[in-house]
Amino acid sequence: MKKIATLMLLFVSGALAAQDIALPKPQTAGGKPLMEALNARRTGRSFSAQELTQKQLSDLLWAANGVNRPDGKRTAPSAGDSREIDIYVFLKTGVYFFDADAHKLIQKSKTDERKNVGMQPFVEIAPVVLVYVGNFDKIARFDKESQNFYSATDVGYVSQNVYLYAAAEGLTTVALGMIKKDELTALLKIKNGKPLLAQPVGYPGK
Repeated sequence: MKKIATLMLLFVSGALAAQDIALPKPQTAGGKPLMEALNARRTGRSFSAQELTQKQLSDLLWAANGVNRPDGKRTAPSAGDSREIDIYVFLKTGVYFFDADAHKLIQKSKTDERKNVGMQPFVEIAPVVLVYVGNFDKIARFDKESQNFYSATDVGYVSQNVYLYAAAEGLTTVALGMIKKDELTALLKIKNGKPLLAQPVGYPGK
């Protein structure tokens, strides 16, 4: 009986782990030249429901705040290399935490929660919605005013990286400050930090 219970536990654990998404290796060379991407950078608020491929999602997240050096440093700068901006990815299949070091998505919810991100109707249409959270545990050495300042500054770098990736790939995006912060705090179980911005990403709507 004990053996059966152990096997069942392993099965359930495996089933839960299988919901995580191991992202393909990101493309870190080539692409549109920087000046062309800057010239194409736009904000868009009309989205198609067309899904992004896993390759696109992988490249998007790496561009946003992925690891680009052997020592674990990121594509976006942060105060004292704190790496305090956590990225949560809202898809129709659930909510995921982006583990940049392992380059994978860790599932936090199995339900589509895009409706609980922003007030704007297009947020529910965009296939990918990124939510940026300032994790104050990672900048605990700073006082509260500095935590707010640094996280607000650093999230801008991440958001701009996403803008440039979208411009290079023919996608559209918009940074949103008007988000459902109370709902997101509860949903993501944020203890010491706060949701800062959301950023839907997808193909332009017609």
